[in-house]
Amino acid sequence: MAGSKMMQFVSVPQNLPHKRSVDERVQDFGEIYDRFRDERAQEQASRCEQCGIPFCQVHCPVQNNIPDWLRMTAEGRIEEAYELSIATNNLPEICGRICPQDRLCEGNCVIEKGFNSVTIGTVERYINDTAFEKGWVKPNRPLQERKQSVAVIGAGPAGIAVADQLRKQGWQVHVYDRYDRVGGLLIYGIPGFKLEKDVVVRRWKLLEEGGIHFHLGVDIGAPGHPTFSDLRARHDAVFIGTGVYKARALQAPGVGLPGVVPALSYLTASNRISLGDEVAEFADGRLDAKGRHVVVVGGGDTAMDCVRTAIRQGALSVKCLYRRDKDNMPGSMREVKHAEEEGVEFAWLSAPEAFVGEDRVEAVRAVRMRLGAPDSTGRQSPEIVPGSSFTLKADLVIAALGFDPEDHLAMFGEPELKVSRWGTISIDWSTMQTNLPGVFAGGDIVRGASLVVWGIRDGRDAAASMHNYLLARAAEDAALAAAA
Repeated sequence: MAGSKMMQFVSVPQNLPHKRSVDERVQDFGEIYDRFRDERAQEQASRCEQCGIPFCQVHCPVQNNIPDWLRMTAEGRIEEAYELSIATNNLPEICGRICPQDRLCEGNCVIEKGFNSVTIGTVERYINDTAFEKGWVKPNRPLQERKQSVAVIGAGPAGIAVADQLRKQGWQVHVYDRYDRVGGLLIYGIPGFKLEKDVVVRRWKLLEEGGIHFHLGVDIGAPGHPTFSDLRARHDAVFIGTGVYKARALQAPGVGLPGVVPALSYLTASNRISLGDEVAEFADGRLDAKGRHVVVVGGGDTAMDCVRTAIRQGALSVKCLYRRDKDNMPGSMREVKHAEEEGVEFAWLSAPEAFVGEDRVEAVRAVRMRLGAPDSTGRQSPEIVPGSSFTLKADLVIAALGFDPEDHLAMFGEPELKVSRWGTISIDWSTMQTNLPGVFAGGDIVRGASLVVWGIRDGRDAAASMHNYLLARAAEDAALAAAA
């Protein structure tokens, strides 16, 4: 389709890549969509309207040059499209898979809804997977090696982005993570049917080849591990990108019964099994949904990951309790649709009242909800409908209510590090720097639980500020050396 015209949405219908049948895809944890063929990717990219104000780009946290790389794809200029894609995003092959495009770029496409938006995410995935296959993706090769070093705490999206950006500038980058693999939630929190793990490992190995040093299994501040002060003394600047992992607790009688588990523990166990690890809690059935009646409490993307994982593990039934209605659900509507296709039952406008059982959970007693007056944010508040109790059979309950920051003051042993009243780290948003000189932060540990793409954005912004900080510090050191 080289030389093709754009604005083909009036004659070319929206088409997604082939989606595996429900019967096939629930048997494994492979991604559910195939990749576009070359001609189909070019065809779908040609639907872009090339509008004067690209709202897709405006609503992309990393400001991807979406109309330009769509045009290049439509014209068969895939290597150029890749170069433009990677210029604004350190993990484009991952964002193309897991970003909630229906709420971001595609959700703001100006094509009239009757014609349906451009399939931006699937084209992004096609561009970058093609780049890896063709050998266009190369490790960092800085033009100049600099002696100053930086410490990055956390190997998730924010940490990867800041490390990648700083390494391109020639700084010596050391990434510390308490887990045994790079990726954070990309590895352990997101199921393989959304993001196959070899995609993450492929990026990890590329970063290592580019000279980034990963120190895995290192829990900063824990006994026998480096302290936060050690890192500050050892490196010229520090970035904190630890994310948030503390599960928000369910508040209801019986919540302590065996069989009521947090979402991240459940997902981590499942992902570890897929990676070939041995997991005791899975082997003894505590975190395995096979043969169980599963109830997931929550309405975000993590809840959707849990219900769809339970289906694949062979649960007898899977139900999702959410206290608001479908239109007010915070998760991706695309994920809800996939879950419904795969047999998940949704109990909208419902909330748990108590967890019932003797030695372990046996049922969830729930109540119906209705949406009342809007709160201070304008969102309608859920209210209990009197006398509406009902019971759901459940021998595995998964709490997916979101995440809060851990106690980083205790973890790092740094009482001077300023945190907000929510427990997130406070920064100057113009520089991404904390109240401690040379210490920067970004991602979920600053924003609270958010999207992968926002972590990438924060990492890139922090890297730009850290680069300037390190240059200034290097100049001061040179001046002192010259004076001596």
